[in-house]
Amino acid sequence: MGQKTHPVGFRLGIIRGWDSNWYAARDLPVKLVEDEEIRRYLATRLRRAGLSRCVIERTLKSVVLTLHTSRPGVVIGRSGSEVEKLREEIKKLTNKEDIRININEIKRPELDAELVAQNVAQQLEGRVSFRRAMKQAVTAAMRMGAEGIRIRVAGRLGGAEMGRTEQYLEGRVPLHTIRADIDFAQATSHTIYGSIGVKVWIYRGEILGQPDLSPNIQAQRQQMQQQFQPPARKRRGRRSRDGDQAS
Repeated sequence: MGQKTHPVGFRLGIIRGWDSNWYAARDLPVKLVEDEEIRRYLATRLRRAGLSRCVIERTLKSVVLTLHTSRPGVVIGRSGSEVEKLREEIKKLTNKEDIRININEIKRPELDAELVAQNVAQQLEGRVSFRRAMKQAVTAAMRMGAEGIRIRVAGRLGGAEMGRTEQYLEGRVPLHTIRADIDFAQATSHTIYGSIGVKVWIYRGEILGQPDLSPNIQAQRQQMQQQFQPPARKRRGRRSRDGDQAS
């Protein structure tokens, strides 16, 4: 019987890079556990900040964290106060003094599977109808340019006595096409009736050619586009035949 593979792990090294970038000889297990502790801590600490990914890069004496979030103001805080607190807390976890934190804003959170799954899970905890939450997420993703999206929820939906699975699918989600840029995430909603699992697949088009697998390539592209974007021209009014400028 065929089993489902993870859409992100299936494409690692082909069209998607790794979220942990460092080299270790003997202390590989220690660093892996440390990375997992950092991600769990950030997921709890920044639960309301729209945190999607945490890319961890290490050198001999420093740790560089790149946080991909839809609400950078919550992470930064007033005059950078929250970032400084976060840096001090990460120092205690890693026992390293040089901690660098970069923040990348996600411009279109409707196309990020992790943020969509978190949003649906939070709505279910707020007693919103699961059909309404799923339908809103599907509509928003397709409106923002997704070529396909699938959302699946499982558990005691609506407080039913027996658990079941419901899903919405719009567009196409080609899981077997390796060049297809498919983002996948799962979240858990803790309701008064029990836990409800949420899974989200978003198809954002195909990636052709040899892609750059650096972990923060999308953030770098956004920064380059903002730097080289030409300034908007001022709109001038038309002149009438009498020589007066029309408004």
